[in-house]
Amino acid sequence: MVSYRQTEDLSASAEITYLNMRSYYEHYSVDWDCSKIEDQIHNLTNFDILLNGEVVGAIRLAFDNVGCYVRDLQVSEKYQNKGIGALALSECERLAIESGANRLRLRVFKVSPAFHLYERVGFVVDNVDDRFYSISRTIS
Repeated sequence: MVSYRQTEDLSASAEITYLNMRSYYEHYSVDWDCSKIEDQIHNLTNFDILLNGEVVGAIRLAFDNVGCYVRDLQVSEKYQNKGIGALALSECERLAIESGANRLRLRVFKVSPAFHLYERVGFVVDNVDDRFYSISRTIS
């Protein structure tokens, strides 16, 4: 069973992101490590994704006058392609609606297979740069 809770250990959460994103950082020659990730996520709304009580991923959200920005949605490699990311995205939407937001936004590396999940659930490309697709979806 998939569930969510406020992140209890930002360092462990940053490690999930680093392990998942390391190949993208290397691909684009981005110099990141766990301490930099932890610094970046400290002021975000952070949730652990749990599968049967075990932390298997992370959700990080930021809210502004445009809506809810999904700063990070990570599922540990061992648990990918099992529907957990799609469920977590639904949880992001629920949290965004609960906060009064009517739009979800995020950026995804162009080389990330997660882009196909976002496309499948209705996100559209708003902007493209050399590394990222900036995408969004209206929610209600």
